[in-house]
Amino acid sequence: MEKCSFLKEIVMKQKVLLAIIVLLATTTLVQAQRELHGAFEVVYQSKYIWRGIDIYNDKSAIQPSVSLDLFGTGFGFSAMAHRANSSGAEAGERWDYTLNYKNALFGDESYATQYMIGWVYYNFPHMSSRVADLQEVYTALSWPEILPVEGLVPTYVLVKLWPAEGGSTIGGNASGWAHIFMLDYGLSLERLLPDYPDQVLRLHSELVYNDGVDPRGGVVDHDWSNAVLGIATDFKVAENVTVTPGIYHQITMDRSINPDKDETWFMLSTKYEF
Repeated sequence: MEKCSFLKEIVMKQKVLLAIIVLLATTTLVQAQRELHGAFEVVYQSKYIWRGIDIYNDKSAIQPSVSLDLFGTGFGFSAMAHRANSSGAEAGERWDYTLNYKNALFGDESYATQYMIGWVYYNFPHMSSRVADLQEVYTALSWPEILPVEGLVPTYVLVKLWPAEGGSTIGGNASGWAHIFMLDYGLSLERLLPDYPDQVLRLHSELVYNDGVDPRGGVVDHDWSNAVLGIATDFKVAENVTVTPGIYHQITMDRSINPDKDETWFMLSTKYEF
């Protein structure tokens, strides 16, 4: 009886996912004349590393998504799927649904601040919501003018994660905080490639403090968990189409979050903006 109920829940969740996708597509078509902007994107990752965790155990992943900018109001919505490209990892498949708001403060000051606040629901369609689903709220603060080096931007992200439903058996240890410190720099290649004055290398670094949060349901240390270094660049292949390759390297500082000391992976995304 419990198995039958569980299967019914999975079928219902799949129907909800399909309904959301249809709704997004319909909204995009209906509101196109009202200057609704957004993007469709497909990302390939040779490994999917999330918050320091190797989600699919060295297996590659595909990540299709749609994002909508709601008429220039600062509000946005996105839906993103995460799926391993080989069998045996279906239970880890995840859909992320995000609502966010972004704006800026102190525009004429050296401490000008760009901020984004958001809510994310993590849905595992092959598992019961009572067992695995998670949700989080986050605040991201960036200061594009605060450092003397033009293009060098520090960002701080505060994350609060918790189980979507009380009594979760897997997400029970997922409740807690994470602190992410990032530094990004856009390196122009105009001098090296004068024929491509808009080509920019995006250099990224981040350092994560995990306050004992493990979305897998295990127990992890309250410690600095990992650092990430990465580089990516955009190639505009058509008027609204951008292809972005990138490579990233993680230094794992806490083995309770990831038993591997180092992780290296590459990504390739194709984005269509409308």
